[in-house]
Amino acid sequence: MPLVTSKEMLCKAQKGKYAVGAFNVENMEMAQAVIAAAEDLNAPVIVQTTPGTLKYASPELYYANVSALAKNAKVPVALHLDHGSSFELCVRALRAGYTSIMIDGSKLALTENIALTRKVVELCAPAGVPVEGEIGRVGGKEDDTQDSGTGYTIPAEAVRFEKEAGLSSMAVGVGTAHGVYKTTPVLNTPLIGELKSMLTVPMVLHGASGLSDEAIRECIERGICKVNFATELRIAYTDGVKELLKEKSGAFDPKAYGSVGRSRVEEQVKNRMRVCGCCGRA
Repeated sequence: MPLVTSKEMLCKAQKGKYAVGAFNVENMEMAQAVIAAAEDLNAPVIVQTTPGTLKYASPELYYANVSALAKNAKVPVALHLDHGSSFELCVRALRAGYTSIMIDGSKLALTENIALTRKVVELCAPAGVPVEGEIGRVGGKEDDTQDSGTGYTIPAEAVRFEKEAGLSSMAVGVGTAHGVYKTTPVLNTPLIGELKSMLTVPMVLHGASGLSDEAIRECIERGICKVNFATELRIAYTDGVKELLKEKSGAFDPKAYGSVGRSRVEEQVKNRMRVCGCCGRA
């Protein structure tokens, strides 16, 4: 089916008390893996690209890949700009055909974050494309996204953010971080429940790569409706390629190691979809 927006699938997740898996892709093989996993488990899915990924190849190229795959899929697929770093990049992604946009103004003062997010909401509204905003910082490093600290979302500020920005979903800071965890993160899961009682829009968890299944499930039980996975997919893909080249040092056909990387990513995506509880929800 054609690409869909993320709004309906997240609203369904909110009502059904599960989460939609959102998976960052870097190439065609990873996009194939994510959508194949969704098809096999009959799950709605969000495919994402970051600003760093869009420096590697254009939004138009990723749109062409994902939209072609979605067209032949029987499950709903949304194409999302993850951590949109500027208004201009949001414009590029929207014009390319992305069906979900995130603008990350979390490093700005609250008033400036609201203004920037509202500007992107107004940009996307005529096309019916939903906008995700972020309040409270998710630390760590992923692509060009880097923050030295983790700031918890302040509930009163989140309420104001929702009301004044007009966004469709909200990424919240509850103790997660991007990249590879060096120590077990201390998650403020009660904060998720508090935010859920005060907000109406679906909440998003960033920095989920490396979290235990139990931690993710608890976050979903408390109210998270979308869970982002990126770093662990890159690791799965790269580990597959490394192992094949170690076993077959003379391999030179990219299809050989690309297919192994794709298989590893598909397996990882399926595991995370089961944890999110979105299987059979398409």
